[in-house]
Amino acid sequence: MKAEWVDIVAPKAPAHIMICMFNLYIDADACPVKEECYRVAKRYALPVLVVANCTMRIPVDPSVTMVVQTGFGAADDWIAEQIGPGDIAITVDVPLAARCVEKGALVITAKGFLYTDSNIGDALALRNLNEELRQAGVLGAGGPSPMMPKDRSKFLATLDQAIQSVRKTYRKWP
Repeated sequence: MKAEWVDIVAPKAPAHIMICMFNLYIDADACPVKEECYRVAKRYALPVLVVANCTMRIPVDPSVTMVVQTGFGAADDWIAEQIGPGDIAITVDVPLAARCVEKGALVITAKGFLYTDSNIGDALALRNLNEELRQAGVLGAGGPSPMMPKDRSKFLATLDQAIQSVRKTYRKWP
């Protein structure tokens, strides 16, 4: 199957916003690509916010910050409140992705899928439909397919494209 490439375009910032740096937010509970995020962020000297419901190991690096928000949905709420235009979120949580896209952030899944204004509505509707079917017993519990090396490669390529797009879109970059 031929690889499909998509141009990633960061949402335009309002004229009054001059961002010097953007943040990489990781919805870290059950995120299988944290190590990849740390490596890419180090290469670009990006600040990383690792947000979870409990403490976890993170690299000893001043640019990586652990944020613990306990309680159901508290980590997602914190990300959605903090994120803004020019930021990038890594999550598989579709409702959180929708909240981030609404605020002008780029959102990438662990398998390298980019959520945008044009596809997040469909993703949210499909997620809600599947949830209703699971509750009705029509659809089994299942879960996501396992991460494969090609998924990690796609994730890394999409993350790199997203960073390049944000760097081009926002005028002040160190």
